[in-house]
Amino acid sequence: MKTPKSTPFLVYCDNDGNLFEDTNFEAVGRTGNTIKRLLPEDFIELPEGSDFFFLKDRNPVGYDIKNNKITTIKNRHGAAAFISPAYTQTYLTAFEKTSKSPILPLYAYSVLGWLDDKFYTCALRIDSDIRQDCNQFNQKTIEQNVKLFKKKYPNNRLIKHLSYCALTYFCPAARNYFLNRWEAPLPTSPTCNSNCLGCISYQPKSNEIISTQNRITFVPSPEEIAETAIAHLNTAPNPIVSFGQGCEGEPLMAWETIKEAIILIRKKTQKGIINLNTNGSKTNAIEELCKIGIDSFRISINSFRKELYNKYYKPNNYTFENVIDSISVARKYNNWVSVNYFVSPGITDDKEEINELYKIIQKTGLNMIQWRNFNIDPDWFYETLKIKPSENLIGIQTLINDVTNKFPNIYNGYFNPGKEIIERIKI
Repeated sequence: MKTPKSTPFLVYCDNDGNLFEDTNFEAVGRTGNTIKRLLPEDFIELPEGSDFFFLKDRNPVGYDIKNNKITTIKNRHGAAAFISPAYTQTYLTAFEKTSKSPILPLYAYSVLGWLDDKFYTCALRIDSDIRQDCNQFNQKTIEQNVKLFKKKYPNNRLIKHLSYCALTYFCPAARNYFLNRWEAPLPTSPTCNSNCLGCISYQPKSNEIISTQNRITFVPSPEEIAETAIAHLNTAPNPIVSFGQGCEGEPLMAWETIKEAIILIRKKTQKGIINLNTNGSKTNAIEELCKIGIDSFRISINSFRKELYNKYYKPNNYTFENVIDSISVARKYNNWVSVNYFVSPGITDDKEEINELYKIIQKTGLNMIQWRNFNIDPDWFYETLKIKPSENLIGIQTLINDVTNKFPNIYNGYFNPGKEIIERIKI
């Protein structure tokens, strides 16, 4: 995407949440607790389908062009971009909290600038796959197909649940299921063995924020799962079915059910990819699933530093070492393994973090890094977990470039790949 001819201007909100630009200030970026002046090449046009956020009671921060300094602007409210899928943020939006600042909802808050009648942000397109591009969805068609699916499968609770996800939360994966294409979700587990601070499906009342969606309330039967998956794998283009979704807990808590479902699915079709998105906590379960025909795993991780991992995940009855062992075991069986890496500028690009990442790549034979934006209020994250971001940073863009150069066998992206990519790249 095109970069601007000069650094975009700061965007802020008035008391009603309306967006304005201030031509006295350049937009700046935050990485960890450091505010940086940005260059034009740090920006791209805001991708279609991105959202805007009104950061009420947070003072915007910008670069004062006249006085040549970074300045906090009082009596205004901050603004941020929530970038479309397939894009990785490189800087957070910059603001200063006030005594009235609430905890921000569970989204990623990226830079927002304005120049020549266009919005800009700081990001790169990390995946060319169009599966979640907003211009790929026709909601009327989805609504019609939901009715057809529910009529065809009246007793399938999982399909009923997915219809709710598609129509209420506009979940891209559920919507793609009802459009009979690409990656379809198979949520399975209402329970979890992690206590992630930024969990998007469960938040205790004490956290003063709400989860972005509700968890599935039942464990589908193997037959319901197989019925949902088989037709999709047989008829959809580039088909993938994935256990482990934002509307559930940890799928390995229901791994026996998943195992039975995979056996049923593979009795009927060998097409497509069966994937599991997981925290990787149960290495023995991972191995059992490898034995019966699962194709790929995506293991979520906020940090390859054990201390930061434990602070965020607060694991129940498993360890950081179990997670790393699960990657190694899956690779031993020649399964494709991705890491769902929560990108947090100021944490992810810390040199200490990078050293640990490189060690894990070399140790496990990891196939892919999915560079996904960390959906959390950065101040709440740092303060609650008592994290002090380093200033020893290289930048997200530089990190991704370095990974590409140092590890040419690593596939960098955003989405779980289909069979064509896996067969072409897997070593």
